[in-house]
Amino acid sequence: MAKPRKPKNDDAKPENTGALVRHQKLCISIDIDRRQIYGHTELEIAVPEIGIVGLHAENLGIGSVLVDGEAAEFEYYPRQHHVESEKRWSAVTTPSSAADAAGAAYVSALERELVPNLLINCCKGFKSGSDQLPVAENGFHSSGETKQQNVRLVRIEYWVEKAETGIHFKNNVLHTDNQIRRARCWFPCMDDSSQRCCYDLEFTVAQNLVAVSNGTLLYQVLSKDNPPRKTYAYKLNVPVAAQWISLAVAPFEIILDRHFTLITHMCLSANMSKLQNTVEFFHNAFSCYKDYLSVDFPFESYKQVFIEPEMAVSSLSLGASMSIFSSQALFDEKVIDQTIDTRIKLAYALARQWFGVYITPEAPNDGWLLDGLAGFLTDYFIKKNLGNNEARYRRYKANCAVCKSDYTGATALSLSASCKDLYGTQCIGLYGKIRSWKSVAIIQMLEKQMGPESFRNILQTIVSRAQDATRTSRSLSTKEFRHLANKVGNLERPFLKEFFPRWVGSCGCPVLRMGFSYNKRKNMVELAVLRGCTASPDSSASVLNVNADSENRDGDIGWPGMMSIRVYELDGMYDHPILPMAGDTWQLLEIQCHSKLAARRFQKPKKGSKPDGSDDNGDVIPALDMRSSSESPLLWMRADPEMEYLAEIHFNQPIQMWVRKKINQLEKDRDVIAQAQAIATLEALPQLSFSVVNALNSFLTDSKAFWRLRIEAAFALANSASEETDWAGLTHLVKFYKSRRFDANIGLPKPNDFHDFPEYFVLEAIPHAVAMVRAADKKSPREAVEFVLQLLKYNDNNGNPYSDVFWLAALVQAAGELEFGQQSILFLTSLLKRIDRLLQFDRLMPSHNGILTVSCIRTLTQIALKLSEFIPLDRVVELIRPFRDFKTIWQVRIEASRALLDLEVHCKGIDAALSLFIKYIEEEPSLRGQMKLGVHTMRLCQISCGSNSNDNIKSHVLESLLRLLDGHIAFNNVFLRHHLFCIIQILAGRPPTLYGVPRETRTLLMGDAETCIEQKNIFSNLVPEVKPPELPSDIPNPLETHSNTPHPSEPPPDIPNTSHDGLAIPHASKEADTVSNSHERKMPSIKIRVKQSAATSRTEEADNQTVEKSHVEQHETDVGASSSVSVDAPQRNFAEAVSISNQNLEEVNSCHDHGSRMTASIGSAKPASDGDEIGKELQCTADSSKVSVQPQADISLPSSFIHDNSVDAEAHKYASLQSLSVGRHGVDGGSLGMTDSSLHGKEKEKKKDKVKKRKREENKGRRDNPEYLEKKRLKKEKKQKEKEMVKLLSKETNASSVDLSKKEEPKIKLVSGQLNPNEPRGSDSMTRKVDVKPEASEGTSAAPKIRIKIKNRTLNKS
Repeated sequence: MAKPRKPKNDDAKPENTGALVRHQKLCISIDIDRRQIYGHTELEIAVPEIGIVGLHAENLGIGSVLVDGEAAEFEYYPRQHHVESEKRWSAVTTPSSAADAAGAAYVSALERELVPNLLINCCKGFKSGSDQLPVAENGFHSSGETKQQNVRLVRIEYWVEKAETGIHFKNNVLHTDNQIRRARCWFPCMDDSSQRCCYDLEFTVAQNLVAVSNGTLLYQVLSKDNPPRKTYAYKLNVPVAAQWISLAVAPFEIILDRHFTLITHMCLSANMSKLQNTVEFFHNAFSCYKDYLSVDFPFESYKQVFIEPEMAVSSLSLGASMSIFSSQALFDEKVIDQTIDTRIKLAYALARQWFGVYITPEAPNDGWLLDGLAGFLTDYFIKKNLGNNEARYRRYKANCAVCKSDYTGATALSLSASCKDLYGTQCIGLYGKIRSWKSVAIIQMLEKQMGPESFRNILQTIVSRAQDATRTSRSLSTKEFRHLANKVGNLERPFLKEFFPRWVGSCGCPVLRMGFSYNKRKNMVELAVLRGCTASPDSSASVLNVNADSENRDGDIGWPGMMSIRVYELDGMYDHPILPMAGDTWQLLEIQCHSKLAARRFQKPKKGSKPDGSDDNGDVIPALDMRSSSESPLLWMRADPEMEYLAEIHFNQPIQMWVRKKINQLEKDRDVIAQAQAIATLEALPQLSFSVVNALNSFLTDSKAFWRLRIEAAFALANSASEETDWAGLTHLVKFYKSRRFDANIGLPKPNDFHDFPEYFVLEAIPHAVAMVRAADKKSPREAVEFVLQLLKYNDNNGNPYSDVFWLAALVQAAGELEFGQQSILFLTSLLKRIDRLLQFDRLMPSHNGILTVSCIRTLTQIALKLSEFIPLDRVVELIRPFRDFKTIWQVRIEASRALLDLEVHCKGIDAALSLFIKYIEEEPSLRGQMKLGVHTMRLCQISCGSNSNDNIKSHVLESLLRLLDGHIAFNNVFLRHHLFCIIQILAGRPPTLYGVPRETRTLLMGDAETCIEQKNIFSNLVPEVKPPELPSDIPNPLETHSNTPHPSEPPPDIPNTSHDGLAIPHASKEADTVSNSHERKMPSIKIRVKQSAATSRTEEADNQTVEKSHVEQHETDVGASSSVSVDAPQRNFAEAVSISNQNLEEVNSCHDHGSRMTASIGSAKPASDGDEIGKELQCTADSSKVSVQPQADISLPSSFIHDNSVDAEAHKYASLQSLSVGRHGVDGGSLGMTDSSLHGKEKEKKKDKVKKRKREENKGRRDNPEYLEKKRLKKEKKQKEKEMVKLLSKETNASSVDLSKKEEPKIKLVSGQLNPNEPRGSDSMTRKVDVKPEASEGTSAAPKIRIKIKNRTLNKS
């Protein structure tokens, strides 16, 4: 058995100061009528040495916190809604600047969510005989570690203030969702996927309601209240993360599974009949997984809950031993179309219980593995229950989609940058689907390499080991799976060493372009292959260089293994695994043929045969004719027939040879993938012959062929229909449909009969295929229009036991695909009347999920957009707008909103459509509806940007999008927030992903300074003292009043020193010499230093320099002229920020004790044309009455953080503009000072020259590339704006003086000195001293003296 991987120190530790939750109990009472939740939670926590426990809590009211039964100090920092102001997004004028601001706001919001915001002081002495932490608990410690922990019982009384996210109310239904990091919104917890524990759950609800949650139902208790209430108690013995805790409360109807007693299905009473029909198959999926894995279900029960679609955030919400679905997935026995999709969805949710919930990824980089294993298990169910053709066809289409989209690092599955920097958003949207499909494809590639039985043994080993009672960790890592592939799967180490870095740790799929010819003399097939990659060389190489396991090659980066070439000859089929996937990109292979033509070219005629050699028996098709007429024994060829590689393959051959071989492949190869490839190839031919049309028609009419491929053949026939082929494709389609569905006597459609399901799906697609036929003028032929309208008019479902709602919807949408010309425009009136009748009918008798109304709205919109010259769009808008009424079902309402957005784009452009989208989002009550609108608007933006539209997005629209992104609506819906970010990126011409967001844009905007300091420095006030002082009588109890004002302090020791938004948090010592009390007055010392440097504002090399920390003991030997002002003053209510234009701010914060020190360094850039570096230094040092030694922590903030009442509006404006245009920050986010530039000046110049030379060589061949020219133009405009901004800010600096504003407490009169940055270098040194005695402030025994010292010194040019 493989040894478990020891977790890395950085990856495995959560950002919660090392605390571990060993058990949690949740007891809440729910009032559905008042929409209130209140209760308490008890957490058994192993407290770290620092004594501080950090939890996550949002939208909660905290009543009290008890530690081991005693009241404990705590601080709660709920999420702050930013105060909207005109200055916040003042720098946003173009889509590019909006994209930068969106990246900064989005990343800062995601990073804030990682930091605990409920801090509890648990240091009140240790228990006698402290408990031992179990081995490898939660995956944080190695197997041999037995470390003593201070285990505490923390009890938190709380209530939900406003249920907006995480938990939702509607009518008499309540349910939770598992959005990313939203479990904290309905109970305090460590909302981290790496924190796992067991749970005891108790929910008290009204007597008529049912509370469904995770684990096993222990009991139900009826209280003696009036009216009586019922308490449901659940116990979950499997450690899981907080995100997998789910709850649903409603008057559910319950169905017990007849085959497995541990399975329960629940829904509301209105959907009871649909539920019974939907879940009839489910025992097949359950037994399928159980038999394949050879172990029992990991949980003691499994519950499937179906709620109203409008309440559901997504179609599936997973929980431990529980899944919450939208009731839109339910269907009755009359519905055919939804059966397959619903069964696959339910089977996938069950597979995720095994891989994802029960067995969890060890690190974020390992999430792909669990996703891939769950998808593999789902594919196994599809193969066993829906057929091998269905499974292979779905996998083939998914692989094609991956090959088209796998060109960027965002699709690299196990790359640390693509997982850690995405904060979990990699599973949202299109890239989430691509990553999921790619994960399954890679798992299936490994299964092909090692064999089905060996791979099954690996999965059985993983699951059985997880169920081992002696093991407490149920995590799985990529490294461990790789080890199992070697030991159990018998794959060689060199192959695995190449496989995982190339397929898992990087992006890109192989692209193979092949051509072959037959050498008659050698009886060989000569195959030429050119190998490429879907990803650009730069992106794939950069991704591989990040991966530690990858090798840096000089040439092309290939893939491990050999691809098989399958040759179909006259004598049979032969596989040749001869194509290497690495090495030379150009390869020429020779494949020996087994069949021979010469020996059998002339055959003696049999007795009784005709002189021409043919036989009287027409049914016998001898191979003699084929051999005598063939120039080669080769029938057709296929590369990678078993899908052992995730590759894109193209064959290039002469058309005549290609047609014959592909027709053979279509007619004789029974593999669905071979048939799909043949259909796609024949459809793409530039000239379609009658032989191709006849072959497609023969395949369409073959009832034994797979029905999905018959549909593809129908669309290929529609594409082939033209005047050159005498409309043969259209004729075949109409003839086929009439032969199945028309009455030959009367020439009209027969009543519907849907008993043959495959035939039903094929016939349902025929009208759509007919509507796609186009004449030379790009209009639909009159015959096609008449055919579709005739089917719509004479549809008759009498006597049919199945519903025709999907059939009718398909007919209506086919009518929307028609292009009306001059001859067919007369049919438009009858079509509109028919659509109106269907709308009226569906209003009286609503169809399944409103599918008929949705199709009618979609068709009306399509017709209006195509015929906008003849149809007044205002009338169409007035017709569709009533369907946005909130009383209609959400599917219809969302489709109406989509249609109105489409019409708005067509009439007024994307700018007006975005304004309308913002309005709809603010009005839409359902979270799922908001997400759907976001996806649709993102597509509209892609179409608008792809069509090179000249629409200029107005600045107020961009500001509205940014406010929406940073507001509470987006916080409540993480899917909408991600799509809003993607919309802004698309408008700027960037990929819709968080991957690759430049570091310089990851700076918070104005107004975020307090939030930033709060999130990274909220641990100091809870550092316990050895002897806590008694509380003064005039200071309130912190348990009753909670301060939302953050105090700068040292960060938790376990938070890694990384930053993405300009925040640099160094590791602080766990041991403090002195400790503080949150009730005492804080009087830190302030030091502000102003520098101007010339070397580091515009070079990328400066980002890699280390920022020098500013301490009080720092030497004052600076190069160049400097001015300093020293001020001693008592601390005010909060650290006053001094704003100076065109400067970057670096704050160094220490623990908030007596005598602690807070330092801010402001540096700006100035062109170094004078040959020397001029620095100015403004120092304000305030020493309190007591001085204590404390470890200091640094926080680096951009100048956009400067926000104080003493700063005028203009300074704020320019500071916020500078943060987006001029500011450059180092690795830790701070501005780079003059000292670094002077020490490394020569090295930087040499490196800069090398970089410029390399870039010039690279750009030689790209000057004709329009994409490169566009990027160059944008870069030039950005530089021009930066220059203008520097000039503007420098003027403002020269015109203004350093103004320390007056505060009420304490009152200080300060003489300000003019600081001229352009002062001549030869001026004499000047010193001024001003002594001011301020009034005594509260909390100080005596007023300290104020010293103001201004020094000007000049150094000559060296």
